[in-house]
Amino acid sequence: MTTELSAAERYAAARQRSGKPMLEEFRAKQRFDLDPFQLSSCAELEAGRSVLVAAPTGAGKTIVAEFAVFLAMQSPTTKVFYTAPMKALSNQKFQELVDEYGPEDVGLLTGDTNINSRARIVVMTTEVLRNMLYADSDLLPNLGFVIMDEVHYLADRFRGAVWEEVIIHLPREVRLVSLSATVSNAEEFGDWLQAVRGDTAVIVSEERPVPLEQHILMRSKLIDLFDTSTGSLQGAGDRQASNRVNPELVQMARYGGRTLSARQMKDVGRYHSRGGRYREERLDRAHVVKLLDERNLLPAIFFIFSRIGCDQAVSQVLRAGAVLTTVAERDEIRATVEASVRTIPDDDLAVLGYWDWLSGLERGVAAHHAGLLPAFKEVVEDLFRRKLLKVVFATETLALGINMPARTVVLERLEKFNGEARVPITPGEYTQLTGRAGRRGIDVEGHAVIQWRDGLDPQAVASLASRRTYPLNSSFKPTYNMSVNLIAQFGRDRTKQILESSFAQFQADRGVVDLARKVRSQEESLEGYETALHCHLGDFREYSGLRRELSDLERKGASKATTASRSERDRRQRQMQGLRKRIRQHPCHGCPDREAHARWAERWWRLKRQTDELRRQISGRTGAISKIFDRVTDVLLELDYLVRDGEELTVAQPGRTLRRIYGERDLLVAESLRTGAWSELDSAGLAAMAAALVYEPRRDDAYPADHRLPKGPFRHALDRTTTLWAQLDDLERDHRLPGSEPLATGLSLPMYRWANGASLDSVLEDTELAAGDFVRMTKQTIDLLDQLSIVADSPLDARARAAIDQVRRGIVAYSSVS
Repeated sequence: MTTELSAAERYAAARQRSGKPMLEEFRAKQRFDLDPFQLSSCAELEAGRSVLVAAPTGAGKTIVAEFAVFLAMQSPTTKVFYTAPMKALSNQKFQELVDEYGPEDVGLLTGDTNINSRARIVVMTTEVLRNMLYADSDLLPNLGFVIMDEVHYLADRFRGAVWEEVIIHLPREVRLVSLSATVSNAEEFGDWLQAVRGDTAVIVSEERPVPLEQHILMRSKLIDLFDTSTGSLQGAGDRQASNRVNPELVQMARYGGRTLSARQMKDVGRYHSRGGRYREERLDRAHVVKLLDERNLLPAIFFIFSRIGCDQAVSQVLRAGAVLTTVAERDEIRATVEASVRTIPDDDLAVLGYWDWLSGLERGVAAHHAGLLPAFKEVVEDLFRRKLLKVVFATETLALGINMPARTVVLERLEKFNGEARVPITPGEYTQLTGRAGRRGIDVEGHAVIQWRDGLDPQAVASLASRRTYPLNSSFKPTYNMSVNLIAQFGRDRTKQILESSFAQFQADRGVVDLARKVRSQEESLEGYETALHCHLGDFREYSGLRRELSDLERKGASKATTASRSERDRRQRQMQGLRKRIRQHPCHGCPDREAHARWAERWWRLKRQTDELRRQISGRTGAISKIFDRVTDVLLELDYLVRDGEELTVAQPGRTLRRIYGERDLLVAESLRTGAWSELDSAGLAAMAAALVYEPRRDDAYPADHRLPKGPFRHALDRTTTLWAQLDDLERDHRLPGSEPLATGLSLPMYRWANGASLDSVLEDTELAAGDFVRMTKQTIDLLDQLSIVADSPLDARARAAIDQVRRGIVAYSSVS
């Protein structure tokens, strides 16, 4: 029943609406009315503030980003940059914005893709924006908003520092829209944003728009994880908050998935007394799919932390004869797929397993992982969003923001391999994965299903599922490229202040950030005071310094008039007479505006003294980030990338090259260029070398046999590069830096052959990489070659450009925005 508003309430609501005309116009265009956290966030944006929005996966954070774009487009010139941590997310958002605003106003920059970069709305990876800021790109003027999607990614130990670099270096007038998963320290992160960016509102919501029901699949029975019998527990959120495990689940877990009678309980006791143990019988994947289908719990995403496991799961379900689509759906799937692959030759499709893949799609089943060709992944995502696919077996990369909600999420395991060992998934990872369950406007609730395994502890599962948040911890650390860029722009001292402003330092010592911000603010005031005290007759700061020195002596003389000896008084009198003479002789003494200048000078000296004291406080704190920076600069000084100029550091010619090299091996690339290690390489050999620099092997294949490497100049260049790496590694460890991994050349021969025109099937035979991995690593190779084409001297720059043309072909070039 609708409650009638009073006249006063109607008037208050009308007043509130009238104060936010843009929000009301935007709100009227939406399919759903906005939730309270969305309304609050958008209202803060319209009021001129930056916002940090922390909310669960699937809660609708992106509506805030869309409102920021809407606000920007109300002005004729304001631009908005939309950043995302992954190219797949950038591509998806690009397509969505093109659909909304048209191709003329939307661009895409992902390192290897450049579409309409001068558009009003540009989608990009965070690294691209960082590089633009360091290069002072001509695309930055008129920038009004930057949207940082998945900003909690700054905790990533490999790439997270980029987020902090962008946040610190964006011009202060640019408003920041930070979208984060629910983290337990959102307020702390918001406080840091407030410190480094200014006026920032923190909006936190822990409410899912679609409630999440959580189940355990034991044998062929779906059992609620939490106890639903207590009348006071009204909803999924309440059940989670109670953390009370379903008693039936506890009993079944104890006895291998069986609900037992009293007589059976006695038999179980005798069985256990003889050392026996009941084991659960697990349903295979085909039967799990059938069970979910019968209970109307499809479409579903099965998270399997293995690419091979995902592919095997698809095969198992198809072998069991599963057909989850209608004839009409199969026709629509085939038409979509054929349109998407029409430019790919049949020979390449055969190598990619296209026909088996299409058969699975037509029956409503597919895999989704990084090993798939990007074009294939895009088809899977599109078909799933259109409800044509019913079951997707995916690795956890699918949980990172791609818009693929399901009715049900199934977790086969609660542990995964992290590269070194099998480790339990974290509460944050669990929240991200299960956040895919529940489609807004379609489902009344979402469902998370955990498949039971022998030995699983129901209480531990409930605890994992109940902890809805996780802390956001900085991974920021200075790099060589970052250091030379900052020193070139700001000098060493200012760079240290900037590093003191990082979230990493903020978490280590929150006070340092506030002090550093205050120093920067006071430095700006000092510059203003200096302008006001300027005298056309001479250096008024010098003149005011003489006056202050005289005042200090007069004050000391007055305070010690009765205790000082005669010789002390005489010496002080001589000093004061000398100062008075110098003051009278100073050019500024005759200035008609002398006293007005003097008042500004007094303010300048007073603020200077306060600022110096703040600097002493900062230098007295433990500055972990500054210590790493000092070690990095010591390495760069020893290698002559930086030179000392008195107390300051300046960037030498090699450092200017290093400024434009981005990546894990920035210094090794710069050293290789400086020493001419690659001067003998042809374009294909240069592509093979770039592959060795970017390749991250999934297995221990860093040192293939000599016959598995390109012949000729490549091997000599590799020896020289490896020697440089070893020298840098020793130097880094001498300076208490962690060093780096040796080059991995497992992709060098395949890349060399690909650049020389070899067929896809023969190249993939040379490597254990799946097609999607090969495309991904090739695009990273292209990204490095593109940097070399800019920074390398002739003729290596031309060879890099030729290598790009040779490598960007076939499946690498099929999808222009992947």
